[in-house]
Amino acid sequence: MSLSHIAVVGPSGAGKDTLMRQAASALPDVTLVRRAITRPADRGSEDFEPVTEAEFLRRREAGELILDWQAHGLRYGIPRPHGAQGHAIRLVNLSRGVLREAASVLPDLSVIHVTADPETLAARLVARGREAPDEIALRVARDARLDAAGLRVITIDNSGALAQACAAFNAAVRELSE
Repeated sequence: MSLSHIAVVGPSGAGKDTLMRQAASALPDVTLVRRAITRPADRGSEDFEPVTEAEFLRRREAGELILDWQAHGLRYGIPRPHGAQGHAIRLVNLSRGVLREAASVLPDLSVIHVTADPETLAARLVARGREAPDEIALRVARDARLDAAGLRVITIDNSGALAQACAAFNAAVRELSE
């Protein structure tokens, strides 16, 4: 079974984790890559591995991470795949800023860019409760340009009904994995 990776990118609050979870549940050959992040675990968030700064740096130096980056005062890492994966398609929640580097280390990388209108993003970030209002305003105003030259990209607007976004996301996963 060949292994392919689909990077899922987009602004905070766009609903990337929700769409990824439902795709992994609905599509038989899809699995989620569990990121290591230097922040405490929190309910309702993505399923990630919380690690200390020291542990993160140890893993990076030991070559256990195939990709890592910093954003919003945190470190994010993608573990190196080991052995047979059992799934042909791996969904990876990535930063838009590391797509070029990711393309050099992840086989057959393509991209799903999840977006939502600014009002929807702001409302979701407020509901999440992790950032102060001024931090939310900065995140929503952040430039959302995507530098994915040479990669197949499908954009999904997740501003409306979740069922519609889920159907579009699943169709994008199927199309990109063909």
